[in-house]
Amino acid sequence: MESKELAIAAAKVLDKKKAASVKALRVRDLTVLADYFVIASGTSATHVKSLAEEVEFQLEQQGVKPLRTEGMDARNWIILDYGEVIVHVFYPEARSFYDLEHLWADGEELDLTPYLVEETPKSEE
Repeated sequence: MESKELAIAAAKVLDKKKAASVKALRVRDLTVLADYFVIASGTSATHVKSLAEEVEFQLEQQGVKPLRTEGMDARNWIILDYGEVIVHVFYPEARSFYDLEHLWADGEELDLTPYLVEETPKSEE
C-alpha cells in the first residue's frame, strides 16, 4: 500500500469512529520521519485509545502492521508508526499543546473531503 493510500485508509477509520478534526499532512519534503502525518482527536481518554486500536485493527486486516506504537497507556497522545505514515491520536488538550499542525505548517494538507463521511446537521424540532 502506498503512503498516500495508507494515510487515507487511516483517516477513514478515524472518521468512521467519530474522531474530531481528522487531518493528513504531507511532510515528505520536510522530514525523513514520514511521508504523511495523520492527526485526529478523541473526546475522552477512552475514545482516544479506541480510535488508535481501531486504526491498528483495521489496517492489520489489510495486512499493514505498525512498526511501533507509543502512548497506549497514557491515552492523551497515541502514536502509530507505520514508517511512511505516522498516525497521531490526541486528547484535545494535548493536541492544542503540541500543535502539530502549526509545527508542520509547511506540510501540504491532503484534501480528505472525498473520503470522509459528511456530517448531516440535526434539524431543530
